[in-house]
Formats: sequence, C-alpha cells, structure tokens
Amino acid sequence: MEIGIQIKKYRNNMKISQEELAEKVYVSRQTISNWETGKNYPDIHSILLLSSIFNISLDQLVKGDIEIMKKEINVTEIKKFNRCAAIYGILLVLTIISLVPLIKMMSWYGMIPWAILYGITVYYAFKADKIKKDNNILTYKEIVAFTEGRQLDEIEQQREIGKRPYQTVIYMIGSGVIAFVVVYLMAQLFSL
Repeated sequence: MEIGIQIKKYRNNMKISQEELAEKVYVSRQTISNWETGKNYPDIHSILLLSSIFNISLDQLVKGDIEIMKKEINVTEIKKFNRCAAIYGILLVLTIISLVPLIKMMSWYGMIPWAILYGITVYYAFKADKIKKDNNILTYKEIVAFTEGRQLDEIEQQREIGKRPYQTVIYMIGSGVIAFVVVYLMAQLFSL
C-alpha cells in the first residue's frame, strides 16, 4: 500500500525515528513499523495527525490509497454485517420456537427467559439494521450485492429504491404470518 511508503518517506525527510513519530501520533513504535511495512493501516485520526506533522495535504499522504482503504473498510463492514445477520437469524428462530415450550414447561414463568431471548434478538436486529442504514442497503438485492462486496449500478439502485416501501410491508406481513403459523403448530404439538 502506498501510504506506508509515504509515511516512511516523509519520516525520513524529517530525519526522525519511528519512535519519535510514534510519540507525536500517540501510538507505539511497532504501530508505525506496521504502517510502513503495510501490515495494517492508520485510522483516520492518525492520518490527520500524520498529515499535520508532515505538513502535507491528505491527498499527498494517501496518494492513490483511497480506493484500497475503501475496499478494506467495505470488507470489514461485510464481515460485521454477515456475523450480525447470522446471530440475528439464529436468535430469531430460537425466539419463535421457544415460546410455547417454555410456557408449557414453566407456566407463565417461561415468559421471563423468553423475554430475555427476545431482547437479545431485538438488539442484534437493530445492530444489523444500523449496518444496513450506514451502507444504504435496504432491499434484498442490495443486501445480496453488499454481502458479495459489489455495488448495484445506477439503474438497479433506482429500481431498488422504488421497491423499498413495498418490500418492508411485505416482509412485515410475511414475518407475522410465519411466526403465527409456527407458534400455532407448536401449540398444537404441545397440547397433545
């Protein structure tokens, strides 16, 4: 990555050691070494400090690395979203199928562990939704494209924006119907 080369070049131009630069940027010497060797990348706060210390513009410092950094951030966001979505999916299934058995086994006290499970499920739903909103993905096609690390072209984006209100209503109704059917079937199963 170019930014590591740039950091090393400007550090050498100033004739300061990695340790001296590390003190100015409030990181360890090893962090500076990792940046210079391309093992990892500075965060935005560090990039701003480096730009100020070297007395250069951000463009000069990151020189061509913007796209690479965007890709790195995108990969991180995809992993975070996939992890949250998987946890949410598992918790949602557990929430749906555990209500009737918990009530059957523990009477109305079964609602306590179910409510806790429900709360955790809602937390992960909000977490996944925040990632979706931060990356402007709301429809199924946008989510699939995001998880594959690609973006929709302009025409596809406009089509998906038009679908958003309808898909939300359909998902809500569909989720309600599925939950009702599962709970009804489980109630029938446990009443035998």
